[in-house]
Amino acid sequence: MKVFFSALVLLVGLTTVSFAQKGVLKFKEETHKFGKVPQGVPVTNEFVFTNTGTDPVVISNVTVSCGCTTPVWSKAPVLPGKTGIIKATFNAAAAGSFNKPVTVFSNTEGGSITLYLNGEVVAKEAKTSSK
Repeated sequence: MKVFFSALVLLVGLTTVSFAQKGVLKFKEETHKFGKVPQGVPVTNEFVFTNTGTDPVVISNVTVSCGCTTPVWSKAPVLPGKTGIIKATFNAAAAGSFNKPVTVFSNTEGGSITLYLNGEVVAKEAKTSSK
């Protein structure tokens, strides 16, 4: 009977731990739509989030799919109730549509979330000289 009771207490304890809330990232937006942007002009968006959980959130890494996007983020823990920013700059070098993922890795429950930058780079008009 002692073994059963001990096992039950352990099971309840583990269940409680697994449901304990950690840090939670709640972004104001997960996709930013730039619309049309001129070719050759880098554009930047700041993805603002709030830690709605009970533990501090630490952003361990932010990855992008190519060298055309550069992320910047704070290395300091974001305390519960506080806000943080993931800043992403897209170099609008080539004309055409884009949808660039920005993946944020942290100590939250899911471990990562993917944000997106999208829009259309509009080609520069060829300059004509009048003679």
